[in-house]
Amino acid sequence: MLGGAGILLGVAAVPAQAAEVSYKTECIPPAASGLDPVEGTTKVEITAPATAKVGDEIEVVWKFVQAASKNPDLIVLPKDSVKPTGTLKASGAQTADIAMEGPQKNPEIPKGGDMVLSDMTGKVKLTTAGDVTLTPDAYTITAYSTDTKCTPQEAVPAAATIKVTAAEGGSTTSGGSTSGGTTTSGGTATGGDTGGTTSGGSTTGGSTTGGGTTSGGSTSGGSTSGGDDGQTDFAGKTVATSFACTSPGPAKIDSTATINAKKNGGSYDLTVKTAEGVMNSPAPLPAGALKPSMVITVGGDDSGSLKVEGPANKDALNTGDPVSLGDMTGTYKPGADGKATLSPGDLTIVVTLSAGSDPITIPCKATKTAVSLELDVQKQAGGVSGATTSGSGSSSGSSSSSSSSGGGLAETGANDHGGLRALGFVAGTAILLGGAVFVFLPHRRVR
Repeated sequence: MLGGAGILLGVAAVPAQAAEVSYKTECIPPAASGLDPVEGTTKVEITAPATAKVGDEIEVVWKFVQAASKNPDLIVLPKDSVKPTGTLKASGAQTADIAMEGPQKNPEIPKGGDMVLSDMTGKVKLTTAGDVTLTPDAYTITAYSTDTKCTPQEAVPAAATIKVTAAEGGSTTSGGSTSGGTTTSGGTATGGDTGGTTSGGSTTGGSTTGGGTTSGGSTSGGSTSGGDDGQTDFAGKTVATSFACTSPGPAKIDSTATINAKKNGGSYDLTVKTAEGVMNSPAPLPAGALKPSMVITVGGDDSGSLKVEGPANKDALNTGDPVSLGDMTGTYKPGADGKATLSPGDLTIVVTLSAGSDPITIPCKATKTAVSLELDVQKQAGGVSGATTSGSGSSSGSSSSSSSSGGGLAETGANDHGGLRALGFVAGTAILLGGAVFVFLPHRRVR
């Protein structure tokens, strides 16, 4: 395309025409989000050749003058993270649905800023002499591999008319169709691999004291320790776990977890490892964007629970980089004498997508777990027995305790836009912030 004008392929270029139309539009977020449709006005400029001949294949340009809505006042959309696709309808002498597609190219879009979409182009082969009119139709905005579909809510006026003449020395044909056929307006996925069932990984932070992650199945007894025989390091068994995130999260997340312990006086320093490389980053993520924590359930002769926390990702991630959850650490102080069992429990991921944005807390309840480690313990003052403790994890920063009620979406915790909701998925789900979406796609197997 030269200078935004249409190109007539196979013959000399002819003067182009550009016309702007506007129409009421309804944009529907992904079905899993449970969000209400957004209504707004779309303004589009269509550029196409003014004249052409039967047999010519022409290129048409769709320019977004105004999208139906703005970027929510919540996050900054990174550069080159949004891709439009759509359908342009041809009618009159020739009817066809012309598939339109734009590159994933946009400037950084600030919170509350205008949604900036790239120009879309499409091609059609002209088959019939006469006037062919071009009218914008439905379009899709793809951000981080999740589609928001927008459709007209009123009759859309024609944006351009091409006068098609018969080819020299030939007869015209009737009917005809586009060279590309009818297409749907889904976007091109930009994120990671698909499939798989793991939800964790061992990467940064935390000193491990034994036992790497494996793909082993569930166990019922866990690893046991001796009494006062001088042993200080205790390696747990890798057990299978499943998690259910709050609605509209995924129905099930399968993973593994291993709890290792190092004796420290009468207490135990815990390190919890999950599977490595559970997903590929669908887009650039800043350092510190993802921070995990987990509840460890204490059983046997002792009872209660404690919290372990992992570091946020140390380095920024590029599109396609493997993403792992850092080793989670905390302290177990026994509250009873005897044999205590330790099992992985509920998982929480705190997500901060950009500097200055409110953290989003994503809770996932453990629905399947098993004992990973058994310890011979002696009661300590202030021990865990019958209580829930913080576990003395090394977490820092503020996490907004966004919890959902009645199975709804998690709130962002921001007082000035409490109506904006955040949908968080881990390993097979999306984080949907108003109209912006992060999707993390899991690998096919547990490592």
